[in-house]
Amino acid sequence: MAFADLGDWLTAMSRGDALWYVKRLAANDTLATKSHQAGPYVPKDFLFNAVPELNRPDVKNPDTWFSLNVDSHNEQAGIRAVWYNNRLSGGTRNETRLTNFGGSSSALLDPESTGSLAAFVFRTDHAGTSVRVWVARTSEEEDRIENVVGPVEPDRGVFWSASPQALLALRPVTSTPANCALSRDEIPAGWLTEFPSGVELIRKAIELRPATELGIDARILRRRDCEYELFRSVEEVVELPRIREGFESVESFVARAQSILQRRKARAGRSLELHAREILLEEGFEQDRSFAWGTESEPGRRPDFLFPSVEAYRNPGYPTRSLRMLAAKTTCKDRWRQILNEADRIGTKHLLTLQEGVSANQFREMTEAGVKLVVPRALHRAFPEAVRPHLMTLRAFVDEVRDLSLPG
Repeated sequence: MAFADLGDWLTAMSRGDALWYVKRLAANDTLATKSHQAGPYVPKDFLFNAVPELNRPDVKNPDTWFSLNVDSHNEQAGIRAVWYNNRLSGGTRNETRLTNFGGSSSALLDPESTGSLAAFVFRTDHAGTSVRVWVARTSEEEDRIENVVGPVEPDRGVFWSASPQALLALRPVTSTPANCALSRDEIPAGWLTEFPSGVELIRKAIELRPATELGIDARILRRRDCEYELFRSVEEVVELPRIREGFESVESFVARAQSILQRRKARAGRSLELHAREILLEEGFEQDRSFAWGTESEPGRRPDFLFPSVEAYRNPGYPTRSLRMLAAKTTCKDRWRQILNEADRIGTKHLLTLQEGVSANQFREMTEAGVKLVVPRALHRAFPEAVRPHLMTLRAFVDEVRDLSLPG
């Protein structure tokens, strides 16, 4: 069955006990970095659940084939799922991937899909395994998918199923465990009755991972991983008992689910911005003196950060060359355009992002629009080689704005 509309696709895919894996395509998934390993990475624990016949540790690099439809782009192919498992015999690889997409003609390997949200839906019946995929073509389509599964951040795919039994058997996907999850006894008592705010979670993450001995690029990544684990552990302790108790009506179930999703979106939407603010404070910046946070640059326009101050920005005599702005967006594909009308006096818009790569064309378009990407150093390797020299580390940005000050 062909699907021309995302709404119809979401309705059809949400039936039964199909297993979903939703991720943002990294440059190593697509052909953006010209990797010979091109093909979407799918966590092996999930793939073993969805395709049990792949779990054969006694076989070197076991594989299986099945049909896959990319419904968003009207593509169909016979796909190979492979477990590269030579680590079991002294090698280095232990990962699962989907391959045999046929090169950049596939929407899943097209470099322009780097950063896009992709939903993989696995079904198994008497005919075997099949997969339906939707690669979001616009930010609006991303929002519609996330309204079903919750926010999807770079390097943190999401498991989902319409079946409560299947969903409870799955676990969140985190490739870099931070060991910050709290047990019920470790969670502050007040958090059990009133869910902690983003600021409270970040302060707890800093307490658990002060990491001031780390450079700020590594520090912000480590703390975000910690904060994410804190959030999910508190969420499980608070919400899982309620879910297991059941619901009196469909309406009460939907209301609870929407409340959980909205909380997840709120955390994801401000997490990077709040972490960046804490880094600035640790680096000796003073809010309202050496940086402005969330203040209007023009009526109705609020860049995340202005440097050195909003007073300097609003002073027509202050040299424009000494002004900076920084936006914080976890993902930047398409959404980078949202910052172009912020801080009119500042021509170059600095954008802090954690997206794992952009295509060369996407980067060229950003550069021509005056956007300069600020990316933690460890993520630079996820970008095409030609793009990497033009990325700015968070450390470099902080050092640059440190010298900005009000005239004497």
